[in-house]
Amino acid sequence: MTKTPNISFEFFPPKNMAATFGLFETVNALHDLKPGFVSVTYGAGGTTRTLTHEAVELLHKKFGLNVAAHLTCVDATKAETLAIADAYHAAGVSEIVALRGDPPKGAGGFTPHPDGFANSIELIEALSETGKFKLRVGAYPDPHPEAADENADVKFLKRKFDAGADSAITQFFFDPDTFFRFRDRAEAAGITGKILPGILPIGSWNGVKKFAQSCGTPVPTHLDDLYAKAGADAEQLSINLATDMCEKLIAGGVEDLHFYTLNKPHLSKAVCENLGVTGA
Repeated sequence: MTKTPNISFEFFPPKNMAATFGLFETVNALHDLKPGFVSVTYGAGGTTRTLTHEAVELLHKKFGLNVAAHLTCVDATKAETLAIADAYHAAGVSEIVALRGDPPKGAGGFTPHPDGFANSIELIEALSETGKFKLRVGAYPDPHPEAADENADVKFLKRKFDAGADSAITQFFFDPDTFFRFRDRAEAAGITGKILPGILPIGSWNGVKKFAQSCGTPVPTHLDDLYAKAGADAEQLSINLATDMCEKLIAGGVEDLHFYTLNKPHLSKAVCENLGVTGA
């Protein structure tokens, strides 16, 4: 009997009224599954900072969810960033996903604010010193586009845990062995903190391919053939693929799964139900 996993979900903040209703529908569809936490993202360049804060407070107060708010180093001073963290704490939020963050579109790369945090390590250290938050960080089972070599991401993740991180959430991947190899390298490097695999049920194969290519995630060519042949059954194919990968991860000792919902709940919910997650 496969062990039922602990689950969590990622949402992004709404940018307009229609998207707000979409977020409500997503949360309503998933909160009965009793996730251990949910996270709320920042837009590239910190563009959704206010919207993220509003969504975090809403999910925490209205739905009673344990929210891990994304916080980045982009385009803000240290004082401004820590003030946002203090506002989260005042609203009852006790978890933060601490990230360097993506630069604004067209910027060509990350440039620290002159008075800001230079990288995620500095941000994690500052947040850890407050003693107010459980800190989650990002991890890259496939090499980050800026990584110097295949071991750079593990070394940097070790620095994040040494700086005060409690757990890490990976970028999505297509093959469970990718996660297992990364986990083995992390353990060999002395990382003892929990690493949660990030799961992205495929809503649009072309959209996911483009996103994968932009963040350095290798795209398996056999999936092109599968989706080309799936036609009207593409959604069921996505559910089956994600369920199969999750089952393999669980069989390999994974206890926690983090789902990237893209504010479209039905795929993540179907996968969770296939895994026996009912919220009961």
